[in-house]
Amino acid sequence: MAAPMVKERSWSGSQMDSTTISANNSESDSKHEEVADFIVQFAHKEIGSDLKALGKVSGMLDKLKAENAALEKQVLTASSSVPLRVAAALDTAEKCRFDLESLLQRERVLSNTLQQHLQGAQTWADRLGQTLGQLDTMEKHLKYLQCLARIEELSDSIQQCLMTSSTWEAVSAIGTLANLDMSLEESGCSHLQAFLRETLSFWHKIIKDRLAGDFEDVLTQLHWPSISPPTPSLSPPANTQELNSQLELLVSQLLALQTSDDLISEKDPPSRLGLSRSLPLSLPIKIMLVPLRKRFRYHFTGNRQTNSLNKPEWYLTQILMWMGNNSNFMEEKIQPILDHSKANINAKVELCRGLLSLAQEKLALDASRLLYDDALFCHLVDEVLQFEKELRTTHTYPSILPGALHILLEEAVFQKWLSVEKKMALEKVDAMLSAEGAWTSQYRDITDMDELKAPDCAETFMTLLLVITDRYRSLPSPQAQLSFLALQRELVDDFRIRLTQVMKEESWNPLGVRYCAILNAANYISAVLSDWGDNVFFLQLQQAAVALGDEVLGPLGPTETGRLASLEGSLFDELLGLLERLRGDMMGRLLDAVMRDVREKTQVYIRDRWLSLPSQCDQATMSLSSSACPMMLCLRDHLLQLQQLLSLHLFQMFWQGLAERLDLFLYQELILYNHFNEGGAAQLQFDMTRNLFPLFGHYCKRPENFFKHVKEACIILTLNVGAALLLQDLLREAEEIIALESQQPSPEAALNELGVFRLTPYDVSILVGLRASWPAQ
Repeated sequence: MAAPMVKERSWSGSQMDSTTISANNSESDSKHEEVADFIVQFAHKEIGSDLKALGKVSGMLDKLKAENAALEKQVLTASSSVPLRVAAALDTAEKCRFDLESLLQRERVLSNTLQQHLQGAQTWADRLGQTLGQLDTMEKHLKYLQCLARIEELSDSIQQCLMTSSTWEAVSAIGTLANLDMSLEESGCSHLQAFLRETLSFWHKIIKDRLAGDFEDVLTQLHWPSISPPTPSLSPPANTQELNSQLELLVSQLLALQTSDDLISEKDPPSRLGLSRSLPLSLPIKIMLVPLRKRFRYHFTGNRQTNSLNKPEWYLTQILMWMGNNSNFMEEKIQPILDHSKANINAKVELCRGLLSLAQEKLALDASRLLYDDALFCHLVDEVLQFEKELRTTHTYPSILPGALHILLEEAVFQKWLSVEKKMALEKVDAMLSAEGAWTSQYRDITDMDELKAPDCAETFMTLLLVITDRYRSLPSPQAQLSFLALQRELVDDFRIRLTQVMKEESWNPLGVRYCAILNAANYISAVLSDWGDNVFFLQLQQAAVALGDEVLGPLGPTETGRLASLEGSLFDELLGLLERLRGDMMGRLLDAVMRDVREKTQVYIRDRWLSLPSQCDQATMSLSSSACPMMLCLRDHLLQLQQLLSLHLFQMFWQGLAERLDLFLYQELILYNHFNEGGAAQLQFDMTRNLFPLFGHYCKRPENFFKHVKEACIILTLNVGAALLLQDLLREAEEIIALESQQPSPEAALNELGVFRLTPYDVSILVGLRASWPAQ
């Protein structure tokens, strides 16, 4: 088996050798051919076709030999220099390797030496670290002792100053203690800070009590506080100048104690129920409010008769009176001292803040106790709103500072407010819809004021919504305002549903007074809501709704959110759409009822003898067709009746819609239903242009524009015979041209010359066919 395989391999090897040889031969042949071609081209270029130039061949041969020798020399030189360069490179590489090994050896030796040195120095480092730690601890202890010594020093200084009546020095030392207290807040030395705070509180109380006693004595001599309105009969004290000097000194010293007083007050829990902590009052104002605070708590806490849950106006009015009675004293006596001390404090505002805190405490307490009594809770809300309005307007209390309304924004109180507001509003809606004059306008006897003809129930309802808006307009929270807006939208939708229910009950008599009053109510509410959509206050609420998203008004969707953000829509668009649908439905029912009556009165007029009426020349004067009188009287009565019942805008919509329907009805049921001779066409034109159109001429200048079908049909029917024949031929030719798809001009131009713009050529051809006055007939 091996022999054949060897033979096979030898055969395949010989085959591969022969293939390689043949390939090499082919490559050498191709190279010879390329060389031969190059030589031929070179000879042709150098010698050309001139046989006399063959003498240049020897020169060319010598030149080529010289170039060949130079190339061989360069090749020999390059081949001899390459081994030298390679050897030099190898030597350099070997030297670098030797240097690298030497460096590595030195690095190992140095690393070992350094490791041994570090191990030996670690003991010294540990000892040094302990020593530095001890030094750091000793330094902390030293600073701790220095701080203690400083505290003791300041305490002794304060004591010495008090013994020598050096009040300013004592106040300055108190200020230094307060600054030291603030610097220790992040030190972590809780015991030291507690000791410092106790020391500060001790001396602060002593100095404050001493200054407060002197301050109260001076205020008493200056007739502070003014419980009742100031009277000019009170004569100023004899030592007024001395008292003013003492007042300025004491106020300045108390202002210097403000920092320490604020620090000590931090540990006191907030005394007001449900209220967040606000900026502390300035110390002089706080002391000035002490007698007023005592009076307030005496009268409006405990079992006093003046502390009545159903009379919140008593203490709110008292607060406002105290603000007004004492504002002049604050502006004339205290404010100049504060300005001289460069204290950024408004004395009158501080007085209002202090007195307002009393009202806030009382309101927070009373509101939580009235959550289950709707009547008393509503009364409390009304009084708080009135108090807030008086506070902001009369006493110019800044809007950036919280007032009494913040009490009503506490979650439980606010939800109760919303529920009571909704309950009361629905009760009022029930009452106003069931009232005797609910569907009559209170301005019905005053023409100039009754354009909208809004029934009393609709006007009362929108007044109710306006009152709700005024109640929540001053709330400091946009989210709370949007909650009330959501309540208003809910109330409007509820009122719309009630209107729809009453409308369905009255749908049997669309021409009745109540039905028209319902239509006026829907139109009036829609008009008011449209005006509110452009109101600045509601536009601000709209932007707040976009910013808050669906937190209050529910999911808006990206399209609606974009429309609200760009002010293309309003918050009332959904309600306006529903009201518009109700208004359109009611207007359609009203027009259907009128047209039913008109159709009934027009049947005799439709079947009149239009084909046999005498021509105009046979009559002395034209007069209204006797069969058209019922229709005309019906139209006149309905127009006059609804003009009295509907608002101006609704009546305009009504008569325009009636004209449009009547135009189509007369055109389709009367004109297209009959044939007309010359007299019949003239009578129809007279009835329409001299009687029907003027009925609507009371409401517009060109009533015929609302009866385009009838007007243009009369034009066609009353054409003279020649013009009618020409028009008939033109229309027939136009039909033939259209059938042949020719590009000839259409007959619209001729119709436009006649005053026909609405009717098509096909309609005109039908009307021409209805004429009975032709020469052959």
